[in-house]
Amino acid sequence: MDVKDLGLMAFAEAFALQEELVAAVLAGTSVETLLLLEHPPVYTLGRSGHLENILDPSIETVHINRGGDITYHAPGQLVGYPIISLGQRRRDLRHYLRFLEEVLIQVAADFGVESYRVDGETGVWTEQGKLASIGAGARRWVTMHGFALNVSLDLAGFQRIIPCGIVGCTMTSLQEILGRPVAMAEVKERTIVNFERLLDEWLPMAVADVRNL
Repeated sequence: MDVKDLGLMAFAEAFALQEELVAAVLAGTSVETLLLLEHPPVYTLGRSGHLENILDPSIETVHINRGGDITYHAPGQLVGYPIISLGQRRRDLRHYLRFLEEVLIQVAADFGVESYRVDGETGVWTEQGKLASIGAGARRWVTMHGFALNVSLDLAGFQRIIPCGIVGCTMTSLQEILGRPVAMAEVKERTIVNFERLLDEWLPMAVADVRNL
């Protein structure tokens, strides 16, 4: 698969790139791709989101075609958009969400942070709060959207919403937990290693030869 490090990219631009790549994977003209990037400050609301979870009605919110409720993106948060062909792997979106959680749990462990799942919820938690949000979508079993891992962003942006629609949800970051700066480059490196290591374990290809995938 291909990994693209896009740096800081506007949400609309990244969304357009995802749509382009999804179409290419469906057409068999592109390999599966993992996009890694950061967004300028933006709030996004998923298909199952509720407007009442926006505590400040003045904030501008983008409505998008992923699962989940409202979340916040900003520099210092690692966003990952995997464009994966579940049609040629395992056609199970719930299992795919568990795969994304496992990748981030392993990334956190690489930095000495213990994290875990919470029954009935999607994402990754620590004893200090929620560390990562996950919301995915798929078109004809090719995935888009993905995960947001809090590395070193200003967490104040979450105070204007009810994060992920969970009342009383406290958000945290690797930097806040560790009490020291955390380099985004290191987090990206560990994310790529864990994503590629776990991909075929959790989502093996259904057949040996699938065009260019």
